[in-house]
Amino acid sequence: MEYSARLKGKYRQEVVPALTEQFQYKNHMQVPKLVKICLNQGLGTAIADKKIIDIGVAEMSAIAGQKAVSTKSKKDISNFKLRKNMPVGVRVTLRNDMMYEFLDRLISIAIPRVRDFRGINVKGFDGRGNFTMGITEQIIFPEVLIDKVAKINGLDITFVTTAKTDKECMALLKEFGIPFKK
Repeated sequence: MEYSARLKGKYRQEVVPALTEQFQYKNHMQVPKLVKICLNQGLGTAIADKKIIDIGVAEMSAIAGQKAVSTKSKKDISNFKLRKNMPVGVRVTLRNDMMYEFLDRLISIAIPRVRDFRGINVKGFDGRGNFTMGITEQIIFPEVLIDKVAKINGLDITFVTTAKTDKECMALLKEFGIPFKK
């Protein structure tokens, strides 16, 4: 038997019928789906210490389960002592099974570990059917060993969907189990 991510099966069996009923889609191909999840971490302190980028790449690769790459600055900014092509962040883009695996770990393991959690803010929609949320501490992921963390950094998670509106995107993410604020 071939391996398939748990949420991929949930999408086919539960999410598609629920959204078809809710939005009265005529065809199952009209149902919005998750295209990719982009993780991004800005590490501005890496200007002073180059090892921070290496640590960031290692942590992000562990969190995503896929090799992360460093991002470089596009231009010189003298006030920040920043030169063009200096590494200033880390990013990774997840698709297909890796994306569903990450989403599963995010919903079932990482989000419940957030202190004083009251739901995810609904202000992260962009008007075109995508959603971005911020996480203040990377230590909520079990892949990050707390003992080896030098500095607590946040990261942004962007969900790119085929939804046309924010309402459809929110319904899709709710069906997957993302706990939005009431």
